[in-house]
Amino acid sequence: MSYPSKCYFSWLFGCMMSKVRARVLPASQRRSLDELTQDLVLSTGDTTSKRSAFWTMLTLSSVIAAGGVLTDSTATVIGAMIIAPLSTPIMGIALGSVLRRRTGSVTIVLLACLLVIALGTVMSVALPSNYDLLSNSQISSRTSPGLMDLIAALATGFAGAVALARRDVAAVLPGVAIAISLVPPLVVVGVCLGQLSGWLALGALALFVSNLFALVFAGMVVFAALGYAAEADKAAGHPARRASVAMALLFVVVLIPLTANTATTLLLNAWTNRTKDAAEQWLAAEPDASVTSVDANSRTMYIHVRTPGEIPPVQSLLDRLEGRIPNGIPVVVDTSRGRRIDVGKVGGEASHSRHASEIAPFR
Repeated sequence: MSYPSKCYFSWLFGCMMSKVRARVLPASQRRSLDELTQDLVLSTGDTTSKRSAFWTMLTLSSVIAAGGVLTDSTATVIGAMIIAPLSTPIMGIALGSVLRRRTGSVTIVLLACLLVIALGTVMSVALPSNYDLLSNSQISSRTSPGLMDLIAALATGFAGAVALARRDVAAVLPGVAIAISLVPPLVVVGVCLGQLSGWLALGALALFVSNLFALVFAGMVVFAALGYAAEADKAAGHPARRASVAMALLFVVVLIPLTANTATTLLLNAWTNRTKDAAEQWLAAEPDASVTSVDANSRTMYIHVRTPGEIPPVQSLLDRLEGRIPNGIPVVVDTSRGRRIDVGKVGGEASHSRHASEIAPFR
């Protein structure tokens, strides 16, 4: 392509960006860079007041979130999301990256994460040692992030950045705070660590990290597109590409495991359906017996059944599952009479008769 052609396309692209910018952020509603910096960077202006408010609200929101998680209360967790201030320094990271300035936001976010995790760990002592973490929907929903979580976080990041840049849509920020999950997954990390469940803690941490990088990435794109980086670019003599490229690479690093987790989830769904079919065949000869649901949690198949009497021999269930799902997967049967039976592993023999029929109350 010749030089004049390149100039033409650059000019055309610039015109298109200007039109998009004018529609997304009219000049009359555009907040100045100084205003944005004052709101997002805790190391500027009255730092004592801003940091005091940040740490106070973060501590309170963490305690509220921990209470909501431990009691499995969605309303309480939403309340914690509304007052949680963690998105402020995260967007400060995005703004500092675009402007190529050190704002200290990274350090604040790291310290905030440690504080929230520590509070979650401390409050986990309220749980009994044999508590089933996956029976709590606030925990189970945050320990297996997928690709859709990343997409939602990206959209939330774009909405939040635009809302911060405009003077007339600040009212949507509470909704943005509810949409993005920041403090609750960190609390779940602490709770799982307190219960010595490392894999579940790692899943919740992956959710937070994906949301963190999605917010920063979206914030960088919006702040750069809306012209806040123009002054910094002009002073530096070239676009601030290094931070953008580095953040894009980190975004890809997060995208890969989330995509793999999504593929794993789809595979588990297929195995769950096959398990349900096998269990229905297993109970077919029992009058009024049925399979209510099948769940795959913590690498174990949980089969929930409703039966007025005793269940058939569990070895026949394992035999029906062999070849339908991978060998070595543990199988547990939960009955409507409040009993849990550890059947054994697919591809092997059922547990000894005493253990296979041993009755344990639901936890």
